[in-house]
Parts: sequence; structure tokens; C-alpha cells
Amino acid sequence: MMSLRVLAGDDWQLFREVRLEALREAPYAFGSTLRDWQGERDNEERWRRRLTDVPFNVIAYVDADQVGIASGTAPNEDGAIELISMWVAPFARGQGIGNALVDAVVRWASEQNVEELSVDVMEDNDRARAFFARCGFADRGRIEMPRGERQERRMRLTLGR
Repeated sequence: MMSLRVLAGDDWQLFREVRLEALREAPYAFGSTLRDWQGERDNEERWRRRLTDVPFNVIAYVDADQVGIASGTAPNEDGAIELISMWVAPFARGQGIGNALVDAVVRWASEQNVEELSVDVMEDNDRARAFFARCGFADRGRIEMPRGERQERRMRLTLGR
């Protein structure tokens, strides 16, 4: 049985566990790396700050297993919220968990009275781009990245108000 849990600052250890697993399992999918979050950077204060700075964080469970995560940022200067840090464990993919995570972020973003939800996806991550397109996100084009960095595409979903 699948369930979702919205996280608070005291849940930093749960968030840490699933986020490190996501970075370990799918390094191709994120702008951050496992190395960015390990060593001296792997500390309670930083994990708590991440859960505070990004106001919406949710973990998906199947039974007692953590199988996915997604987050929603505060509205940016354009008034849009960004869906970030989304990941579903390989063994749990194709079971609707990604859809449930996106739906949770969409519901939260709608409550913030914003008109758009965006997600940045690595340009070479065809599976993720197709998933977000099925969720209603439209490709808005390539994001300007510094030379030598992997290219990302911004996808946006217009929210009903």
C-alpha cells in the first residue's frame, strides 16, 4: 500500500536517507551530486536548513519502505513554484508513485495561489521528460547553462486557480 508523508524540519534524517539514495541511484537526474552532500557537508544543520528553505517536501512509502521523494520551492520572482528533487526507486517505478508525488506538489502549489509549476529536467533524461509531459507539463525550452555543464530543459504546468 502506497502512502505519502509531508516532512517537517525534525524529519531531516528521513529526508537525508532517501535523498542520498536518490543521488546514489540516479546521478544523471540531478544538478547536485552525492559528493555535494557527503563528508563535512553531511550534517544535521544543513539537512534541517534544506527542509526549511524548501517549504514543501514529501516522501512516498510502499508499506514501510521509502520509495520516492519530491519537493516544492517557494515562489520565485516570476511567481512560479519549482518541483525539485523528484525521484522514485527503480523497483517502485511504474506503480503510480511518481504521479502521486507530482499530484502532492501540484496540490500544495495550488494552495500557494501561483499560476505555474515548473520542473527542470536534464535534456538527455528522455524518460523523465516523457513522464512530466504525461503529467501535463509543457516543454518551454533549454535553460542557459554554463559551458561544459549538462543541459536542462524547463517544463511548466499551468495551474487552475
